[in-house]
Formats: sequence, structure tokens, C-alpha cells
Amino acid sequence: MSNLARWSEIFAEMGLRGDPLTHAELRRHYSEPSRAYHTLHHVAECLDLFELVGGFARHPRELELAIWFHDGYYDVRRADNELRSAEWAASALTAAGASADVVERIYGLVLATAAQAEPQTDDECLMIDIDQAIFGARPARYAEYERQIRQEHRHVPQSLYQSVRKKDLRDALLRPHIYWTDWFRARYEAMARSNIQRALRRMTGAPLSGG
Repeated sequence: MSNLARWSEIFAEMGLRGDPLTHAELRRHYSEPSRAYHTLHHVAECLDLFELVGGFARHPRELELAIWFHDGYYDVRRADNELRSAEWAASALTAAGASADVVERIYGLVLATAAQAEPQTDDECLMIDIDQAIFGARPARYAEYERQIRQEHRHVPQSLYQSVRKKDLRDALLRPHIYWTDWFRARYEAMARSNIQRALRRMTGAPLSGG
């Protein structure tokens, strides 16, 4: 759930001081008009997945909070969104009374969502897979995601956007696995590869049959 009641419960469960102002500020950031995919809907989708896999996490409440913060800052013209979001999480949680260990772990979970990041813990693997689950969504939802990402980059000329996007998608297919955890591989890997291949065929104008 992405509501204030659940946010407050997490803080109470962790023995932290309630922080409704940060919750409101996060919701405001996720509602910025420049966003099309990295919105409250994305947070809600991630939290729905957390409900399914949170039991695998060593520190589930920390993972849940990291989901809230991971795209707190999102500006497609900047390369430090994850860092800024991690720093926001660290500042807010320190003010709420979190220990240095808790702050460090949540900071790492948010940073793990940066492109090319290598997870250092099992919880970071879960965090990345939750964030990247959209690749294995049903084809219609994945196609919507591609349109939303393009809208967020609407200032980029089409030819340049497609060139960069195709490289990113091809790089994903070259990896031995798109997902880090067995749970996500079993449920999303095949569909993710199919979705990415279909998107690449659309961008290259190739026929869509055969996959």
C-alpha cells in the first residue's frame, strides 16, 4: 500500500519517529508533471511486488522504505538521481532516529537501482528486481511503459532516443540473466526477453512475428 497509514506503520515497526511531511513531499515529487512512468503508480506496482517477495528480505521494512525513496528525485537530464534520492533517504531517516546501520543499508538499496549498479547484498538484488519487474510485465503493460519512458525523454530527438534506447535494450539481452533472484527469473525472465525483443523489432521496423 502506498498510503500514509502504511508509511506510518513502517516507522512505528522500526521504532522511528513518524514523518508524514516526508511522505507528502515524496508524493509531490512522484506527481511532477515531467514524469510519465516514474510516478506513484510505479511505486504502487513495486509495493505490490514487495508484498509477494518481502518475506525473502533480510530487512524487509528497510526494503519497503527504499522502494518509496528510490525515485524520489527523477530528472532525465541528470545522472545523479539515485544518489540524490539515497541522500534524501539518509537525511530523512537519520532525522527520524534510524541507526547508522539502518541508514547505510537503505542508502545502498536506493543506490542499487542506478544503471549498471552491481548489488552487494541479497536485499539489493531484490530491490533491483522489483524495480526492473516491468520488463517482464504483460506485453500491453510493457508497451505502455515504453511509451511512458519516451514521454519522459520527449525533449530528445527521435533518432537519438531510439539509438540510445536500442543499445540499452540490446545490452540487457546480452546479460546472462535480466534478473538477479531465482524468484524473478522463474516468473519474469522469459517474458522480459520477449518484451525487449518485441520492442527492438518495433524500433527497427522488423516484422513482429516469431516471438
